Amino acid sequence: MTDTSADAPPPAYRRADHIPLGIALMLATSVMYACSTAISKWQVAHYSFAEVLFFRSSVSLVVASLLILPRTGMAVFATRRLRDHAARSLTQSVAQSFIVIALGLMPLAGAQAINFSAPLFATLFAALWLKEKIGFARGAALFVGFAGVLLVASPGADSFRLGALFAVGNAVLYGSVTAAVRGMSETESPQTLTMYQMLFMTLFFALALPLFGFAVPSGRDALALIAGGVCNGFGQYWWTRSLALAPPAAVGPFYYFVLVWAMILGFVFWGDVPGVSLLSGSAIVVASGLFLLWHEAGKKAAAKS
Repeated sequence: MTDTSADAPPPAYRRADHIPLGIALMLATSVMYACSTAISKWQVAHYSFAEVLFFRSSVSLVVASLLILPRTGMAVFATRRLRDHAARSLTQSVAQSFIVIALGLMPLAGAQAINFSAPLFATLFAALWLKEKIGFARGAALFVGFAGVLLVASPGADSFRLGALFAVGNAVLYGSVTAAVRGMSETESPQTLTMYQMLFMTLFFALALPLFGFAVPSGRDALALIAGGVCNGFGQYWWTRSLALAPPAAVGPFYYFVLVWAMILGFVFWGDVPGVSLLSGSAIVVASGLFLLWHEAGKKAAAKS
């Protein structure tokens, strides 16, 4: 609900940067998202992407409600930015649709590797919209990380299949959402951001079901879809919290660890064997993330001194 009282606006949420905690939450997010993504790849082979994402978002809404509402009550929905919440959630819905479609058309690790260009777009959007300074060190680390992503993806004929195009589309939209979360966290708490996103996304995918199809899942598939939603619910909450605690250029690279878990899951469940380019490219993007951690920590220590 939207607070329309002129004399009692919701208090602004004061954001403070806590980069180490933000990084830890992003690492935890990577585990949850890798598991949820693997389940989505498994299920989208049998059900429409809209149905897979409806289960994921609705179960995530339940998880987020259990985590948040006991502490905040309905006050978490007080906002003056309902339109921004709806627009951000719509963009996220389209982005998630793109990546699930891509998962049905290409290997798990390949789709995740292409998705890792998102922090570059996030930094560009943050510079354009939020006027955040990239700086030479951040820019160089992100450039090197993007080069590593290209090495992982091994551009060639297969990389430009329809699935790869959907994965690139997801990366661009994910980058814009990352910057939007950073901007909205000036006035919105992580709890408010999470609840509105889960609520709107559940609504959007429910509306999409008549267009893209719905089939009653078997017992095993229903359990898998619910498990995917649980993982996504925890991951979404930690992801939003992480971006509220630190700039996207600082925590975004640590989302790269999804690729590690994706390679493991892809090998175990689909027999995908990582090649030299995938492994070497992964080393580059992880190294760029570690450099950013060192750089941000050094800046914080210098500011305190």
